[in-house]
Amino acid sequence: MMKLSLGLVALFCATTVAQAQPKFGYVNSQEIIFSMPELNDVQASLEKLQKDLEEQLEIIQVEYNNRLVEYQKNAANYSDAIRQSKEQELMSLQQRYEELGKAGSQDMQNQQNKLMQPVIEKARAAIDKVSAEGGYIAVFDMAAGSLAYFDKAQMTDIAPMVKKELGIPENATPAVPAQ
Repeated sequence: MMKLSLGLVALFCATTVAQAQPKFGYVNSQEIIFSMPELNDVQASLEKLQKDLEEQLEIIQVEYNNRLVEYQKNAANYSDAIRQSKEQELMSLQQRYEELGKAGSQDMQNQQNKLMQPVIEKARAAIDKVSAEGGYIAVFDMAAGSLAYFDKAQMTDIAPMVKKELGIPENATPAVPAQ
């Protein structure tokens, strides 16, 4: 009877220890995000914004070039006051071009951040849900690159489960990251 009790206690302890084994996982959040179909809308919006900016810059550039050609043709005939005025106009156009370029770049960055935020949050929520449902105590993000070493055999790549949670086909290839 004592041997049976000890055997049951040993079996119970072994089962408890096996169940208490911590689970670790890893995922590449960038791969997940760039596989999400929502990214196509983000990229389309950013491309439209980029095209609009380039069109506006081109309008200023054409105006500058036209005025420069006109100035160069007639510079010898201008009085000092008109010449200075025309030079000031050219410098003003050049400055507008540069300012629009800088402001446009900042707008692009802000719009990218604004459009990507819901996509990132959706991916993060899916990673959190899969991690919690899978009983993982820690999941490392390979995109962050903060791991010095890990044994893949002891960890689980949860990316396929996260993609399934997000409805991303298994064979979906990540899009090229937006610049």
